[in-house]
Amino acid sequence: MARPNEAEWALAADVLRVRLSQLLINEGLKRREFKVPVHLALGHEAIATAVSAAMGTPDALCLTHRNLHYNLARGSSLAAEIAELRLETSGVSGGAMGCMNMINPKAGIPYSSSILGNCLSVSTGVALASTVTRDGSVTFVATGDGAIEEGSFWETLEFHKSFALPAIVVVENNGWAMWTKIDERRCPIDIASAAKAFDAPYVRLAGNDVVAYAETLSRLRDGMTGKPGPVVVEVALSTLGDIHVPVAGGAPRYVNYHHGPAPETTLADWPVLRESDADPVFALTQRFDRDRLQALARSLRAELDPQCR
Repeated sequence: MARPNEAEWALAADVLRVRLSQLLINEGLKRREFKVPVHLALGHEAIATAVSAAMGTPDALCLTHRNLHYNLARGSSLAAEIAELRLETSGVSGGAMGCMNMINPKAGIPYSSSILGNCLSVSTGVALASTVTRDGSVTFVATGDGAIEEGSFWETLEFHKSFALPAIVVVENNGWAMWTKIDERRCPIDIASAAKAFDAPYVRLAGNDVVAYAETLSRLRDGMTGKPGPVVVEVALSTLGDIHVPVAGGAPRYVNYHHGPAPETTLADWPVLRESDADPVFALTQRFDRDRLQALARSLRAELDPQCR
């Protein structure tokens, strides 16, 4: 493989850092070290890293209850994240927000919400403010496939479009609603058609190629200049952390990880959880040399381990 350039290698390093940080947090969850509910985002590392890379200095990012990966990607130290989960004043949000409402305004994260779809509504105000201050900022807002069932999703697209606001709506679609598959619970909702209904550009990302993701999001972000949004970005991903629950008289049933510890997921020096492009870390091996990645992972692990104490 060709030697990666500095920017691409930095993206790979961030994906590995976010994955290893979450695995270390998961070990703390198993030991019941934390005082708040925690929703890991194993398998979401590529999109969080790419969004962070695409954001400009004045940009804002509004988040859901599952926000650890974005906070880590935006540069929050693992020590500060863990302190926040322990509700300590040295936490990234001063120990006041816990996990589901974790914010870091200095890193461009002014808002996170434990209320389904709530961050979408708030993003309209953040984006509207940027048109008043004329600071050239773009508002990114992340949500999940479950929140598209909420009225706030549709109202947000309407508001963003009506006022020509510079916003990028990122829908993380893992195909699950807590422990139930979406297709077992409701009819399909075509996000591309939803975007088209509001005459908003639509982009679908899949495969967890962090370099391609970052390039696409950077192009969309730069395209906001003089041609405000919204743009809808759907990301196909898997929330990793397999769980098998017992079924009376039958084989255990697989369910998607939702929150709390991922009991079947263990900490390893080479943090691949699934040997497919459903895993952003495995996807790195399709672009970068595996031996170099493993060496980088060992180096990052040596930096992260002391932050867990």
